[in-house]
Amino acid sequence: GLVSKLCNKVLLPVALGQALRATPMKDLYSKHTAFFKRLQEMVLLGIVWNAFCNAFTRGLGLEFHHGIALLIMLPILHLGSLLTLFTLFRSKFVGATPGEAVAATFCGAHKTLAFGLPLINTIFEGNPNLAAYCAPIMLMHPLQLVVGSLIVPYFAKITEEKTE
Repeated sequence: GLVSKLCNKVLLPVALGQALRATPMKDLYSKHTAFFKRLQEMVLLGIVWNAFCNAFTRGLGLEFHHGIALLIMLPILHLGSLLTLFTLFRSKFVGATPGEAVAATFCGAHKTLAFGLPLINTIFEGNPNLAAYCAPIMLMHPLQLVVGSLIVPYFAKITEEKTE
């Protein structure tokens, strides 16, 4: 069923990776970090390429006005989540340093295409609306990069002011 598919596509690779950290493979990874980083990037590129190819051959499953609405709403929602998370992490309740707050904000607000697409594909496999379910995360990925790069100077200024 669905749970076994999710376990095979999500939990098994994570568990296997964590288990390998306790073996001599960790030393092999440490010696060849650049190679494994490039391999990781190539696998991610393959996942993204596959997702975009599937979406454009089958269609995004969205009407034009829905696509425009997503392109307007997603950056606003992402920016709002970044600012909300940053405010939360800087609050007295959490008490994080400016650097910790920035790191936690980006980690908490960024969703990955590499993890999200296999998850959506597994859950909605065979559903005729699968492309429409994948569209928001496919649009969100590049938007996160753009919005993130636009607010980096703001976060850099905050962390520099607090460390001086």
